[in-house]
Amino acid sequence: MKDIIVQKFGGTSVADIEKINHVADVIIKEKENGHDVVVVVSAMGHTTDHLVKLAKSINANPSERELDMLLSTGECVSMSLLTMAIQAKGYKAISYNAAQIGIITENVHTKARIIDIKTDKLRKSLDEGNIIVIAGFQGVTTEGEITTLGRGGSDTSAVAIASALDAQRCDIYTDVEGVYTTDPRIVPNASRLEQISYEEMLELAHAGANVLHPRSVETAKQYKMPLRVRSTFKYDNKGTLILGVEDMEINKPVAGVAADLSQVRIVVCDIPDTPGEAATLFGALAKENISVDMIIQSYARKVSNTNDIAFTINQEDLPKTLEMLELINKELKAGDISYDDNIAKISIIGAGMIDRPGIASTMFQTLADNNINIRMISTSEIKISCLINKEDAQKALKALHDVFNLGCDEIAEVKGTLPDV
Repeated sequence: MKDIIVQKFGGTSVADIEKINHVADVIIKEKENGHDVVVVVSAMGHTTDHLVKLAKSINANPSERELDMLLSTGECVSMSLLTMAIQAKGYKAISYNAAQIGIITENVHTKARIIDIKTDKLRKSLDEGNIIVIAGFQGVTTEGEITTLGRGGSDTSAVAIASALDAQRCDIYTDVEGVYTTDPRIVPNASRLEQISYEEMLELAHAGANVLHPRSVETAKQYKMPLRVRSTFKYDNKGTLILGVEDMEINKPVAGVAADLSQVRIVVCDIPDTPGEAATLFGALAKENISVDMIIQSYARKVSNTNDIAFTINQEDLPKTLEMLELINKELKAGDISYDDNIAKISIIGAGMIDRPGIASTMFQTLADNNINIRMISTSEIKISCLINKEDAQKALKALHDVFNLGCDEIAEVKGTLPDV
């Protein structure tokens, strides 16, 4: 069998018929390079947003099952149209949705995780000379229920399929030219990275760099699947290669800076300083599939023997979180619950930070020099994140990008539609 290349095309790449025909040409070029080609597509343009709006115009709180049934149709439209375009150009192609292949997920709606992918039908279709086009973002449970994978789910679909097929590489096509040191719309001299490690890309993704969804990077790292982020519209540009840190030559301690404006800070006050209270709080959040990022617990107050716990979540999870906290607040015997959405998480990321002293102090001093107050701090071996006021995010991004010498001599030309930060 030939080497398999998995290609994923996002919504902006297949936004209209002209772009779909262009994507068909890109796919055919890869086929003519001697590879078997499997393609994963997102819904056209802003189709998913439109479908969500339609659902909420009928029911302000639609059931997650019916929402998945609705949203999964978007990818099926682009999948079929792209297959027709390839066929019209004289090449064999066939499309499949998740149920036809057997992309098996856990029984969770709107945020399901893939647990297995059946490859028999895919390998048979490749042996027959087909280019395969698959609907991303969706899966099916063992009981036959349609699920979706959540935000960025098509990236995850593509990497999981590439891993299941033992592909040579997974190429994520978008309308920007790769992964940058920061958002080039905010910092015009941002550099495109030739290579980045899974670990760095994962931290960048969690920190707000919206080029790839974190779950897709986690999957690639787990199965050591090389990823390439490249432009749909500049085929000769090889983009950014994402691979294991052991395969890289690290020249700078910091690889990138990211800002995340989608975070909300929640504070639960006066929680009794007794064993198990934090487990109760975060266990309840986990049961609701709510991911928590930064966490700080204050020292216990001697008089009341209580403390405060502050943590951050994604803004889309705020209503569910507040509802859950109201329910368990009596169990916790806690005080007031407050939240603040006027915040941003600013992060520096780099595999070269390990055992490199002075990186944290440089970051903190740079923020101080720019009169930016730090409200929370979290660290890992290759990331330092600070919670700051939202209005300071762009200033912080520019200052940190400059102090760590991440810029290039040229102004980045950005014609794509990077998600807002």
